[in-house]
Amino acid sequence: MSRAVQFDEYGEIDVLQVRDVPRPVPADGEVLVEVRAAGINPGEAMIRRGALHDRFPATFPSGQGSDLAGVVAGTGPGVTGFQVGDEVLGFSDSRSSHAEYVTVPATQLAVKPSGLSWEVAGSLYVAGATAYAAVRAVRLQPGDTVAVAGAAGGVGTIAVQLAKRAGAGVLGIAGPGNDEWLSAHGVIPVNYGDGLATRLRAASPWGRVDAFLDFFGGGYVKLAVEELHVDPQRIDTIIDFPAIEQFGVQGAGNAEGSDIAVIAELAELAAAGELEVPIAGVFGLDDVRTAYAELEKRHTRGKLVLRP
Repeated sequence: MSRAVQFDEYGEIDVLQVRDVPRPVPADGEVLVEVRAAGINPGEAMIRRGALHDRFPATFPSGQGSDLAGVVAGTGPGVTGFQVGDEVLGFSDSRSSHAEYVTVPATQLAVKPSGLSWEVAGSLYVAGATAYAAVRAVRLQPGDTVAVAGAAGGVGTIAVQLAKRAGAGVLGIAGPGNDEWLSAHGVIPVNYGDGLATRLRAASPWGRVDAFLDFFGGGYVKLAVEELHVDPQRIDTIIDFPAIEQFGVQGAGNAEGSDIAVIAELAELAAAGELEVPIAGVFGLDDVRTAYAELEKRHTRGKLVLRP
C-alpha cells in the first residue's frame, strides 16, 4: 500500500484527505518513483475549488500534484534510461504526485543533479516551466524593461531571474517585505498599490515598460495595456484568462514550457547556484491542509513543498 492525497468533491481545504491506496505498478515506459518532495501550486487549489472546471475538470476521486522528485523504486517494460535507486526529478500529468509513490512516464523524468536539494528538485516543474514559457513569450532583449506582477511568488521568483539572464531590466511588483530579496537578485522592487503605473515608469532605467508578466491577476493586464501602453503581444498572463480575450495578450504558461529538457536545464542552473528557488515552507503529507492554507494566503515567497 501507499498513501496519497485525494478529494471526492470540489471544495475548500477540508475536502483534502490522505488515504491508503494500492501502490501503483509501472506500465510500459513508466517508472515507479518513491516521492521525496512534491511542490504545491495555486493552480491545484483552483482546480480543487472547481474554479477551473471548464478548463481543467476533475474526475473523482481526484489525486493532486504535478511536481515531484524522488528515488526510482521500479521500472516498467521498455524503460532503459533509469534503474532502481536513481535520484530523479520531473512531473506527472495525472494529478498524482502528492503521494508516497507515483508512476510517471520515463520521458517526464530527468536525473536529479547531486548538489540539488530534494525540496528544490521537487518543486521545479510547475513554477519553472511556467516562468520559462512566460519569459520566452514576451521576447525580452537586452535593454528592455519588463515589469513582473507577483514577483516574489513561486513563479515570479524564477521568472525575474530568467528575465535578468535575458539581459532585461526587471521591475518586481511585490510587497515591501520582499524588497531586500528582489534587490539582492538585481531586480528593482516596486511596491503594489495606488499610483503603480507612475512608480513603474519612474523606477525603469529607461522611463518606460516594454513588457509585462502577470503572475497575480486582479487587473494587472488592464494596467499594462491602458496605463503603461505595453504592446499586448509583449504581455503574458498565467491567471487572468478573461483579459487574454479582452486585450489580446498572451497566455503562455506551464503547458507551453512542459518539456523535461527545460526542467533539467533549470535544475542544472539551480544546482550550480545560478538560479535560486526560494523554499517558503516544508510540510509532511499529513499536513497538506495546513500547506494549502498557507499557500492560499498568497503571501509566501517562493515555493511550499510536501515531503511524503
